Amino acid sequence: MESKKVLFISQEVSPYVPDTPMSKLGCEIPQSIHGREFEVRIFTPKYGCINERRNQLHEVIRLSGLNLMIDDNDHPLIIKVATLLPSRMQVYFIDNDDYFHPLPDKGLETEVIPEDNDERLMFFTSGVIETVKKLRWQPAIIHCSGWVSALAPLYLRSKYSDDPTFRSSKIVYALQPEHFDGTLDPRFVEKLRMNEFADSDIAAITGEPVDYVALNKLAIDYSDAIMQVTEDVNPEVLDYAIKSGKPFMPYTPEESRKESQINFYRSLSDNEDEDF
Repeated sequence: MESKKVLFISQEVSPYVPDTPMSKLGCEIPQSIHGREFEVRIFTPKYGCINERRNQLHEVIRLSGLNLMIDDNDHPLIIKVATLLPSRMQVYFIDNDDYFHPLPDKGLETEVIPEDNDERLMFFTSGVIETVKKLRWQPAIIHCSGWVSALAPLYLRSKYSDDPTFRSSKIVYALQPEHFDGTLDPRFVEKLRMNEFADSDIAAITGEPVDYVALNKLAIDYSDAIMQVTEDVNPEVLDYAIKSGKPFMPYTPEESRKESQINFYRSLSDNEDEDF
């Protein structure tokens, strides 16, 4: 039986960034299912605190070099890769000097320079999608983990809806408790319009500042299924996910998480066997 391809778009992955509940899950969950039934690859931001030498990152020249347009400015895309042990799973890092700076011991750019988060999310999302296209790697499941990945469902179902690489993919959005304070840049919606999104695509976030809850609701709207990864997620977001009527996997304790997640993925695949 051919392995189903699962793409993880993850906000944080241990051991590349400091251990947090999110970064540990970003490592443990993909590794737990990587094997004969599922072939997993991870994409994550190349935060400035990541030590490239210690973690053996190297640039993939054939994947780098594309310029991504954000707010009418070109930003070069740099792709780096490492091998996550013991599973020997490939981890791809989205890098760019404008959004990911050398900030050792100061924290992640999403926290230290939050004013750039709207463009950082747009660049990261575009970088992941364009790189997967270049790899010619067609995922059956796209697992989006953390609010930094929250634009991926919108991009995949709107801007890239006709792309054969993702046409048959099922998008799973994983609810996690980590959040950001305040709102994204007031021009966020305008920048999305400049990035080829129609008003109908982003109607849910038009008219008021986009905060953590609004961003998560947008991700839920464009996803095919939802997972609750931890117990302590935002109650408003959780309620919205449940009421969406989409396939929902509630929080599952660690000892039974792997089996539940695999069954959840299988159920999504079984609904569209002809596409997978």
